[in-house]
Amino acid sequence: MLWIALVVNAALFGVEVVAGFSAGSVSLLADAIDFFGDAANYALTLVVLPLGARWRARAAWLKAASMLLFGTAVAGRALWGIFAGAVPQALVMGAVGLAALAANVGVALLLYRFREGDANMRGVWLCTRNDALGNVAVMLAALGVFGTGTAWPDLAVAAVMAVLAITAGASVMRQARRELAVSAAG
Repeated sequence: MLWIALVVNAALFGVEVVAGFSAGSVSLLADAIDFFGDAANYALTLVVLPLGARWRARAAWLKAASMLLFGTAVAGRALWGIFAGAVPQALVMGAVGLAALAANVGVALLLYRFREGDANMRGVWLCTRNDALGNVAVMLAALGVFGTGTAWPDLAVAAVMAVLAITAGASVMRQARRELAVSAAG
């Protein structure tokens, strides 16, 4: 299941980078960066899955740090977009957001049973959940851009995606720290 998630996320990263730049959409670029981070996180999970709890907790901590970094980068890019002022292409945003949502719902269904696992598997689940929520948000931003003719809906969605990444990263980091403490004590 993780191999499927890795391939899907790597492919969607490529699609959304191209679409984000061609459409001028900050929320699509934010989603693309998130797909890249998730693909890297899935690859890391595959490496540490057969290892002990301590290594899985360390990997989860690293994944959490990457989520926090992603969230901070997206927030910065959204702030920059306020001053850049270009209006993205709503049709491209909506179409790519819908395709990405379909892919992420499929991956989420595959990974659903792992949502309450250790910090490593919980991080995988949260990444997938955040991706699906991000895809819905991109589609809503596309509607907002289409309706208003401004970039504000795109920038607002990028800011929400940043908050999702930061809060999920903090949650996984807290759980990974607890698991590291337990494995060090035992």
